[in-house]
Order: sequence, then structure tokens, then C-alpha cells
Amino acid sequence: MDASDEHSPDEASLRLQGSTAACTGHWTVHHLAQLETDLKQTRWPSGPIEIQLSRVGRMDTAGAWVLQRLLASLQRNQQAVNLSGLSPEAAELLELVQGTKMEAGAVPRRAPPIMLEELGRGGVEIAVRGIGLLAFIGEMGAAWLRQILHPRHIRWREIAQGLGDAGHKALGIVGLLAFLLGIVIAYQGGVQLRQYGASLFIADLVGLSMVRELAPMITAIIVAGRTGSAYTAQIGTMQVTEEVDALRSMGIPPMDLLVLPKLLALVIALPLLTVFADIMGVLGGMVMSSVQLDIAFSTYLDRIGVAVSVQSYLVGLGKAPVFAAIIATIGCYQGFQVAGSAESVGRRTTISVVQSILAVIVVDAAFSVAFSRMGI
Repeated sequence: MDASDEHSPDEASLRLQGSTAACTGHWTVHHLAQLETDLKQTRWPSGPIEIQLSRVGRMDTAGAWVLQRLLASLQRNQQAVNLSGLSPEAAELLELVQGTKMEAGAVPRRAPPIMLEELGRGGVEIAVRGIGLLAFIGEMGAAWLRQILHPRHIRWREIAQGLGDAGHKALGIVGLLAFLLGIVIAYQGGVQLRQYGASLFIADLVGLSMVRELAPMITAIIVAGRTGSAYTAQIGTMQVTEEVDALRSMGIPPMDLLVLPKLLALVIALPLLTVFADIMGVLGGMVMSSVQLDIAFSTYLDRIGVAVSVQSYLVGLGKAPVFAAIIATIGCYQGFQVAGSAESVGRRTTISVVQSILAVIVVDAAFSVAFSRMGI
């Protein structure tokens, strides 16, 4: 057998030479990794085999189990095995392990759950998470009511900092994506409208689609991935490092310091970002209309004023605070669910982004149905 010589001399190992297997190292639970590799790579010959254990240092129960497993495997293959050099202590351990008459395949295994059980467990888990989120929203509402009754407790500094992080620092990515989205809509729509001699209506297409639907939703999705994940990561890290518990021990409610300022800042910032996205999307459509359809900027803007009513503008803008509340609530809630280690921070951050985007899309669809029923 070819074996590596780069492991520590304390590591348990087995080297086969002819029909003799020379065992070395400490056969203990902390030194069995190399031995397992050696056993997997060993090709045992037919005929009697001698296992020399004189160079084995210490042996614990884990090492004795490995030796017993090896002996049982060879005996199942009808091979005669002779042990030599086994110390009295190791012999006693091996005898104790053999007396249990346990085989590797005899270890009881948990039966896989049936489909009905999986459905039940999944339903209970979803219900528990839903109740936890509702309790969190209730606690958040109670904290907000306390701050309304006692305005001096409102943390304006944290709100201002949150406005900076969620607001002007996001202008670049929001503006770029909205501008490119306006270009795409104008390009794709202009190709079709030009066939019917209705090129001027590209302003209606870009303006209404951006103002009513696309600008609020794309802005919310960007903010969910950028800011909502940051909320989860920040609070989650504070959970892991026990800073949240330290705040409670000092008499500072984490809800007042970590959640409400973020919520209020995002409720203010997201509508402003949506207005900026509206402008950039219309601007992108105007540039593409000028290049592709030879529509003058002044003509395009005049048509936008006719096509986009104040009601349509307010419909799109009114969605933004709702989206902001959803993103901030889910992001902060998932942050407080972090427990154990940094791995949990990453997992909860991913869940936060996925749930926030899904919730935004579902609520946007609900808004569309509701506005359609109301004739708006």
C-alpha cells in the first residue's frame, strides 16, 4: 500500500507489507483520521494476515472499536487474522468492545419521517415563525406608542444616521438601475409603437410603468438587498457578541435603540429614493426616445405631463412607506433570531433578503388588485 509519510508520528496509521499490517501511533479518538484513510486505501491479500500492534502507543475505546471493526471485516471475508504485540490494557479494551457484540450496521438509525409528518412539522414551524413575527410587530408598535407619548425618548441621532445609510448612499445604485430600466422599456416599447405610427406614446409607456409600478418595486428590492440585509447582519452580530443582552442589562430597550430608528429612517428614505428613481427612469426613457425615435426632449416632457396624472404618481409613491416598513421589520426581526455563531448571521441575512423581496412583490400585487377594484 502507498501511504503518506507527512502525518505526525502520534497519528494512528496502518501500513501493509505483504501479509503483515504494521500499526503505529496512538489509537485514540484524536488521532484516528489518518488511520481511517489508511484502512480505506488498503487492499487486503487473500490468506492469513498478521496485525502487529507492538508499536501502538495508547489505545482508547475509539481505537478499540476501529480494531474490532477491522477484525470483523476480515473475518467476514473468511480470512485468518493473528494479533501480535497487543498490550494487556489494549487487550482488555478489545475484549470489552467485543463483548458488546455490536456491529457497525447494528447501530439503530432514526427512520425517515413520512410525508404527512414532514407536512405537519413544516406547518407547525411556519405557524411558530408567524406568531413570532406578529409578537415582534406588536412589541414594535408598543415601543412606537411609548415614544409618541414621550417624544424626548425619540433617538433623532440614530434616525439621522439611518437616513444617511439608507438614503443618499443608495442614490447611485438606485439611479443607475432606474435609468437603465427606463432605457430598456423605451427601447423595447419603441420598436412596437413605431410600427403603428404611435411613437409619441412611448412617454405614456415609460412614465406610467415607472411611476406606478417599476420605480417603487425596483427601489424596494434594491433597498431590501442592500439595507435590509445590513439591518439583519448588524443586529445579528450584536446578538452573537451579546451586545443586545448588555443593552438590556443597562436598562436600554433594544427595540428603542436598534429597531425604531431604522424603521423610521427607512420609511422616510424609501419614498425619496422612489421619487429619484421616477426621475431617472423617465430620463432614461427620454434619452432612448430621442436616439431611437427622434422625439425631442420638450415633446417627450409635454407628453409625460399629460400621460402621468397626479393620482398615478401618488399611487406609486404611496406604496413606498409600506415597502419600507416591511423591509425594516423583516430585517430587524431576522437579526434578533440569530443565535449560536457567525454562521447563523449569514443564514438569517439570506432569509431576510429572500423574505423581504417576496413580501414586497406579494404586497405590490395586492396593491394592484386593490387599485384595480377601486378603479384607480
